[in-house]
Amino acid sequence: MHWGYAASMGIALLVALGAVGMAFLTGVRVLREYERAVVFRLGRARPRPLGPGVVLLLPFGIDRSQVVDTRTKVIQIPPQEVITRDNISIAVDAVVYADVSSPADAILRVESYMPATLQLAATTLRSIIGRMELDEVLAKRAEINTEVQDTLEARVQQWGVDISAVEIKDISLPAEMKRAMAKQAEAERERRAKIIWSEGELQAASKLAEAAKLIASEPAALQLRLYQTMVEVSASPNMTIVLPVPIELLTGASSPGAVGQLAAATALAVGGGKLGAAPQAAAVTAGHATDKLEALKQELDETEAKRSS
Repeated sequence: MHWGYAASMGIALLVALGAVGMAFLTGVRVLREYERAVVFRLGRARPRPLGPGVVLLLPFGIDRSQVVDTRTKVIQIPPQEVITRDNISIAVDAVVYADVSSPADAILRVESYMPATLQLAATTLRSIIGRMELDEVLAKRAEINTEVQDTLEARVQQWGVDISAVEIKDISLPAEMKRAMAKQAEAERERRAKIIWSEGELQAASKLAEAAKLIASEPAALQLRLYQTMVEVSASPNMTIVLPVPIELLTGASSPGAVGQLAAATALAVGGGKLGAAPQAAAVTAGHATDKLEALKQELDETEAKRSS
């Protein structure tokens, strides 16, 4: 009888110890390296979060925990309709990189720290862009990112959230504004092209003025330049050449024979130096040139006679 009672008591004790052990085992938690547990004991938060590694919590609901992920999270800000200071409607979307620096503050000071951070980031982005003109928004993305990050970090620091970076992903413009900007860019390119062309014309005119002064200092240089131009032009077989003859040459050629020699030389130059190869054609050309030069000389003489009378 005594031994039977002792055996039953031993079994009961083993069952009780097993139950207690199982209860304590249910309070064991294993937290990863990036996880922290904010523990509430009978409703009051413990001063320090637990983890990482093995964490023992009191069973029977005495300890309850909330696990916080301390890794950097990517918060996607959906496209925000913003009206700039110059009354242009645009859509801006951005991305925010945030992590939890204080798990206790993230749980105790705000209900849902990530959704709250998202809403605050969206309103901050709209507020900052609304104070700027469209040209500033397009040209100063880096400054906008920095300003949004500083403003957002100052406001979410009390929640135990740290803002790593803010980046604007895209700025969507209305189709009419895109066409207007394309026209503006095209007009700017045309303006630059005209300025460059005008500068080139100015430089060319300056060089031509210097060349004219140099040629004017040497009268023979003008005649050599004329001969060079004739050689370049006569390279094409199907080409009509208009040869200007100075009045001084006509005045010096007082006799018909001199005028004929001048006409023959002119025909020889126009024919590309082939007078010997085609003497008849050169002679006919020289005859026509002689008649024209004599008629021109006669008109000049009559004009001078009228002026003298």
